[in-house]
Amino acid sequence: MKAFDIAVVGAGLAGNLAALALSDSGRNVALVAPAARPHDGRTTALMAHSIEFVRELGLWDEIENVAAPLETMRILDGTSRLFRAPPVSFRCSEVGLPAFGYNIPNAPFLENLERRIAKRETITRFATTLERLGFAGNAVELHLADGSAVVANLVVGADGRQSEVRRQSGISARTWTYPQTALVLNFTHELPHANISTEFHTESGPFTQVPLPGRRSSLVWVLSPAEAEAKRALPLDQMSRAVEERMQSILGAVSVEAPPQTFPLSGMQADRFGKGQVVLLGEAAHAFPPIGAQGLNLSLRDVMALRELLNDPGQPLTTIGEAFDRHRRADIQSRTASVDLLNRSLLSGFLPIQILRTAGLHMLSAIGPLRSVVMREGVEPGGSLKAFRDSLRERVTRKQA
Repeated sequence: MKAFDIAVVGAGLAGNLAALALSDSGRNVALVAPAARPHDGRTTALMAHSIEFVRELGLWDEIENVAAPLETMRILDGTSRLFRAPPVSFRCSEVGLPAFGYNIPNAPFLENLERRIAKRETITRFATTLERLGFAGNAVELHLADGSAVVANLVVGADGRQSEVRRQSGISARTWTYPQTALVLNFTHELPHANISTEFHTESGPFTQVPLPGRRSSLVWVLSPAEAEAKRALPLDQMSRAVEERMQSILGAVSVEAPPQTFPLSGMQADRFGKGQVVLLGEAAHAFPPIGAQGLNLSLRDVMALRELLNDPGQPLTTIGEAFDRHRRADIQSRTASVDLLNRSLLSGFLPIQILRTAGLHMLSAIGPLRSVVMREGVEPGGSLKAFRDSLRERVTRKQA
């Protein structure tokens, strides 16, 4: 039985990034996940704080050429309701950033990660699935589906919503569903996007266009399941016209590149994010609709927090799960609740909720300082407080000079 410092189960974006980050200090890492996976046509918007983490891992130079900067994030009310919200634009220049983040296609990102992992001597890949966890003293045994077994001092569950690590660790989860399906596709367009991401709020959910390099964009269109299925079945020319019409032709003529993918929307949150020598991150710990570019950014904060705990000599491994749970609970719960609330507010026909949503967006449009706080918190939790401290420190320095 081979021994490792850490075993990471799951090799999606979160699992691969965790394996690389946790092996950086020389720890031996076992990465347990099947090699084959279907093509992923989705994209991921990483905010500036996450991009810095990707840079730190030495990955940015290889993926920068397929990424597009997000300089403006615009919200438009696409409903036909009585109370409609004004347009709101969040510009990175307002908070002193060159870009809020970058939109990256998942497929080349994953390919780059897998190449880097294959070259990393401190990572051993097991192209199989986890069958059983065994807890023996201060170590965890992982019995794999191919008949092999490994032992590790720490197990990281990054194996998705149906996490086997979570189930076998005795951690339950709360799940919920939405009457929505996300239609995901990429398209070319006649007019330049100017690095602007536009999110139309509609009665069925958000319709979100996100820039890609050149005159290309990705799209997440949230619809009822019946509408999503009907749209998915359209020929590409009709699908292209439907996208252009929904976008009110703000990017001119549209051409959808390939048949869209569909994903039913649901949410999940584990009751705890760690236990003993087991830690859950990414969609093994939390999952919610693709709104506000929060999903993978939240997962990368999981990875950063775990790395910080592992680098603390005063933190025993036997209780790292409990420490991780305490460290991540507020961020995960607040992000999950805010995304859930925004999504449900779009679906609600209850007039007072519509009025509150409209009033909130009106305040963001009219009040610059409030907009700045929201922008900084969207990029990095605590970002507004950090900016205030930096500004205060700069003023004190000027006075002393």
